[in-house]
Amino acid sequence: MAKMAIVLSLFLSQFALGTPVTGKFFNKVMVVVFENTNYQQAMKQPFFSGLARAGVNFNNLLAAGHPSQPNYIAMASGSTNGVKNDGNFNLDVNHIADLLERGGLTWKVYAEDYPGNCFTGGSSKGYARKHNPFISFKNVQKNPQRCANILNSSAFFQDAKNNNLPNYTFFVPNLKNSGHDTNAAFADNWYRTTFGNLFNDAHFSKETLLITTFDENDGGGTNQVYTNFNGAMVKSNLLVQDKLNFYSLLKMIEDNWSLGTLNKGDLTAPVITSVWR
Repeated sequence: MAKMAIVLSLFLSQFALGTPVTGKFFNKVMVVVFENTNYQQAMKQPFFSGLARAGVNFNNLLAAGHPSQPNYIAMASGSTNGVKNDGNFNLDVNHIADLLERGGLTWKVYAEDYPGNCFTGGSSKGYARKHNPFISFKNVQKNPQRCANILNSSAFFQDAKNNNLPNYTFFVPNLKNSGHDTNAAFADNWYRTTFGNLFNDAHFSKETLLITTFDENDGGGTNQVYTNFNGAMVKSNLLVQDKLNFYSLLKMIEDNWSLGTLNKGDLTAPVITSVWR
């Protein structure tokens, strides 16, 4: 029994120390979400279009609705969960972080201008709560240990430097850098200058699937949004025209680590296939 206890302790300590957990296709994933832009407008920007050519570009992926917040909730929990507008919602629902933790995986949210200390207010400087879905989940906001996974974006760059990024990263640009209060050209330039060197780093690319997407289009048509995959594990210059949605992204992450599902939109979402090297 003592020997078994030692083995179990060592096993659990591996997770605590952030030892990489091998996934089917990637060991880590990073999701970066921009704001309110048509697919065609995003593709006119040099950095966004360059990412599309370098990796997998989806030209028929649809957002969940309008305005912003229902889309963020959908990305993280497999459903809009009744959220139909922007506001300070407190939801007693399961989400991707629950599945990740049950699978022994780590997660963090890095948000620009986030003041820390489990801040549940609607805004602070350029931070908007409506763009940070995880603070809306009661089992995160009421648990100090889990809420500590939501950090100011400055922590991201230190974690990246120390090779200490979690298995799942959700990065939230502020209202200016996301394009919400500016435009797609401003967001494109910010993305290039802020992350260009990291995305070109061979170690980051080998280990991490980068998902770049927008929360919604400008309000018309089918709500098609620019979405792109980059990383050494995906094909280059591949255009995927299959009809997909945010739940497809969630389903893919669940499948990568055999996490099961949230039994919501992720359960029946169209599957992303044929993108892996």
